[in-house]
Amino acid sequence: MKQLDVQIMGQSYLLGCPEGGETRLLDAVEKVDAAMCKIRDAGKIKARDRIAVLAALNLAFELSELEANAFKASRHTTPAAAPVRGEAPGTAQADAAQPQLAALLQRLDSALGVDGRLL
Repeated sequence: MKQLDVQIMGQSYLLGCPEGGETRLLDAVEKVDAAMCKIRDAGKIKARDRIAVLAALNLAFELSELEANAFKASRHTTPAAAPVRGEAPGTAQADAAQPQLAALLQRLDSALGVDGRLL
C-alpha cells in the first residue's frame, strides 16, 4: 500500500492508498478539503471535528442524491426487475450504498487521526 501526504483544511495527513488509486484518493481529498473549507469560511463553526462531521454528512447526502438520480434514470431506460419477495423496492440500492458510506467514514476517521473519531 502506498502512502500519500495530503493537506486538508491546512493540516497535513499521511493516508494509505492502494496501488493505482492515487488519482481517486486525491480527488476525494480535494472534495473533502473544499467541503470543510466552505463550512469553515462560513464562519459559524470553528471546531475541526464538527466541520468534518458536517462535511461528511453533506458529501454523503450528495452521494445519495447521485445514486438516487442514477437509479431513477436506470429505471427509465431498462425494464424494472421484479422485487424479491418480502423486500421493499430500492432496498438493494440502499444496501449497496452502505459499504461506500462505511469506507468514506473510515477514510475521514483516518484523516482526522488525533482529532478523534467521527462515529
